Amino acid sequence: MASEGSTYGDIHRYEPPRESTAAAVGIVLLTIIQVGLVGLFTYGMIAGWASGIGTTLTVRLIEANMFMGGVLTAIFIDLSFIMLLYRKEFLPDVMIVKKRRRKWEDLYIRQEDVDGETVADGDKFAETFKRAVYPYYKK
Repeated sequence: MASEGSTYGDIHRYEPPRESTAAAVGIVLLTIIQVGLVGLFTYGMIAGWASGIGTTLTVRLIEANMFMGGVLTAIFIDLSFIMLLYRKEFLPDVMIVKKRRRKWEDLYIRQEDVDGETVADGDKFAETFKRAVYPYYKK
């Protein structure tokens, strides 16, 4: 559904989400895996896997740190797939009309001030310098 209006805030294009059942089942399964990974990571932190408690060899500590890092990586990758599926399948695609600004509108107060002012005006040097550094000095 598209509107013909071109005023600021009008919806230009609206495509409803697909809301497929397969995506919903996938999100539920990925969420179950996410809960399991977070539980494994939490248990590992409480048990001290990555802190070296009960280990005397440096190799075991490095392996434990790599395992905990791998679990944390899997947590964030799984979370990214959950958000990707949700965004793709359950959020509408909406394009709204935005106000177009000219180049000079962001930097200057008036269109006449686009060319700027000369810096070496003698008496007005400080005022000119303030305007050059901060264009919205006096509105």
